Amino acid sequence: MNDKPPLHEAEQVWSPYIPDERMPWNLARVVHLHRRAGFAATSSEIQRDLKDGPKTSIEHLLSGKARDASVPTDFERVAGLLAEAAVSAGDPTRLKAWWVYRLLFGPDPLGERLALMWHHHFATSNAKVDDLAAMRRQNELFRALGRKPFAELLTAVVRDPAVLIWLDAPANRKEHPNENLGRELMELFTLGVGNYSENDVKDAARALTGWTVEDGEFQEIAGRHDDGDKTILGKKGAWKGEDLLKILLEYPATARRLAVRLGKQFFGEGALDKSGLDALADLLRRNNLHIDLAVETILRSRAFFAEKNLRSRVFGPVEYVVCAVRALEMLESSPSTVALADWMALLGQDLFYPPNVFGWPGGRRWINTRSVVGRANFAAALVGGNGLGEPLDALKLVGRHHRGGSVVEAIDFYSELLLGTSPTPAFSERLHKALGGTATLVAETARRIVVLILASPEAQLG
Repeated sequence: MNDKPPLHEAEQVWSPYIPDERMPWNLARVVHLHRRAGFAATSSEIQRDLKDGPKTSIEHLLSGKARDASVPTDFERVAGLLAEAAVSAGDPTRLKAWWVYRLLFGPDPLGERLALMWHHHFATSNAKVDDLAAMRRQNELFRALGRKPFAELLTAVVRDPAVLIWLDAPANRKEHPNENLGRELMELFTLGVGNYSENDVKDAARALTGWTVEDGEFQEIAGRHDDGDKTILGKKGAWKGEDLLKILLEYPATARRLAVRLGKQFFGEGALDKSGLDALADLLRRNNLHIDLAVETILRSRAFFAEKNLRSRVFGPVEYVVCAVRALEMLESSPSTVALADWMALLGQDLFYPPNVFGWPGGRRWINTRSVVGRANFAAALVGGNGLGEPLDALKLVGRHHRGGSVVEAIDFYSELLLGTSPTPAFSERLHKALGGTATLVAETARRIVVLILASPEAQLG
């Protein structure tokens, strides 16, 4: 007789991935893991993880040890110097370049990916904040608390000077409650649309009166606070800001909102259904909204490695640019991080400058006629070194991994590296036709192969 209790719904839906004949641990799934949960892998990292298997490979990502020798020994010191120089110079371009440096060389790609996710979730633009020191502190906050229980992150974010300035909190006082912070706290940060009333927003604004920024720091000024009774989500009391956060964190819609956010981060369109989201929300509710636990559950699950989740999510510009550089191992003499940040902005994702409180549009909306041309131009500039640094020695990279000297072998190698799959006959035919059909593998041909693959529709999906 089986005395074990039945699996909870969340545990059933999010069952662990164990390789089998239907879902083997193969090249496609290794590349998928790194492109979806990090920022792509080098060929040697792919071969390492194929050998190590999913358990160890996922553990590397979760523990911030997924990258091999490409992490500089003095990474944190250099990163700190870059950030301090950008802030001291008042140069937003250099602050963007600092984050790009972290994305390319940092030891914890999953942590950086989550920081980017939270930058979108708590979208704050320096266009209004106009304070690079505050923007840097906010970015570090996402990195430090992005995997903790959500209460820790939310509590820090709503007291963050950049967010408070962005959402006009300094203007919020008992005589004239300003609803911006309260509304976005409910609509975007926690509950989501349809889970609160206008009266909830008004009383949330009253609860937040007195929260402000002075001399670049959060301050709570009692004389500006409305200490009367307020009713928020059916609960009545003389609520203050911290009471409001507690009410929002305990409300079931917050767990659901976080599940949707994580679902969009780690799953492609149509790859996660309502039952999966409900189960993930339930797991979050039962575990103090612990983001790290939810992320680990996702990355270790069959759902994450399912065929319908492979190559099904449109890359955003930051992902597209960083994944290309890392997969092509352009790290020893890396492209200019300033120029890479400029390309990201040109392609539609300007770090530290989201377009509005909703962040970037995402999904299919990343792809249109203009962006397709822009991505093809970036691929050509990256491989050719035009304004970015040294050209890619695509022929040398193929040889380094012992893949022979024919056009067919080069196409196979770069398809596997950049797409995670061997080329289909139709894809190979397309490339051969673009190359002229009778091309031989010389340096320029190898570079053209890379550009054609990076500019292909298949390369826009991660």
